[in-house]
Amino acid sequence: MKKSIILMAAAAILAVGCKNNNNENQNDTAMSTQKETVGQFQAYELDGFKLHVYNSNDVMFDASYIIEGRDGLVVMEYPLFKVNAAEFAEYIKSLGKPVVTDITDYHLGGSDQLPIVMPEGMPKFIEGPIYGGMMKGFAEQFGETMVDLPTQQATEVPFGSTQNYAGVDFRFDRGAASDFPGSMILIGNQVCYTHWAPYQMHMSPLQLGSKEAIDAELAATKAELTTGAKYFIGGHGGLVEKPAVEARIAYLEKVKQIRAECKNAAAFADALAKAYPDMPGDIAPLAEALYK
Repeated sequence: MKKSIILMAAAAILAVGCKNNNNENQNDTAMSTQKETVGQFQAYELDGFKLHVYNSNDVMFDASYIIEGRDGLVVMEYPLFKVNAAEFAEYIKSLGKPVVTDITDYHLGGSDQLPIVMPEGMPKFIEGPIYGGMMKGFAEQFGETMVDLPTQQATEVPFGSTQNYAGVDFRFDRGAASDFPGSMILIGNQVCYTHWAPYQMHMSPLQLGSKEAIDAELAATKAELTTGAKYFIGGHGGLVEKPAVEARIAYLEKVKQIRAECKNAAAFADALAKAYPDMPGDIAPLAEALYK
């Protein structure tokens, strides 16, 4: 159990490498704020709503989101650190609309005054020893820089259901089987949310922690692509577009092939490095996880 907690924290730190990938999706539909902030805000105009992306630049490079409907706001993955939560709250205030709900999928943050929605299975998981142990470790490491975690009871949303918040439909489905209870949420039929956005980096051992997880992640990533979404977002990795999802599918297929061909972790790491010589990230922890 202790090992699982450490892996979760370590994997979150690996998300630091995704910072540079957040900038490759700038296009004429996105508008950046000019005010200097700790994190960066970016807004994307979509059919019937606007998506606001907040890349926190915190130590784990988490990302948070605001879905702006006509008369209200939905926030997702509220920031964990006080400095980020403060500017996130200020940005929300500047939009001049009420917050209808906060959707939390793995990332609890400073939303103690908001109604919280979680996908099926998440409330129980958050109260359990793995997540609780991870948050205790974060509290010991980061101390007063972290927000007080929410204490209100969350509304649990069943998988396979569509909820409407602020005039926007949110379809809740299961995410990768290896990442339960993480979900896949299709927002307004245009934005697909998962725990980890498919950014271009070697995958962490939390996300790809066993040989069996390869097929689970491959199936889930293909499912993301079939949604027809324009943008793909995650609690780690910010926003990417369709080519990044296609690249992740190709990467997972290559990982599966190399895992079948190589007899040990060292041979796997060498083969994957040769297949992706310019990809950032540490292959060694991934190789060890796939051969444990």
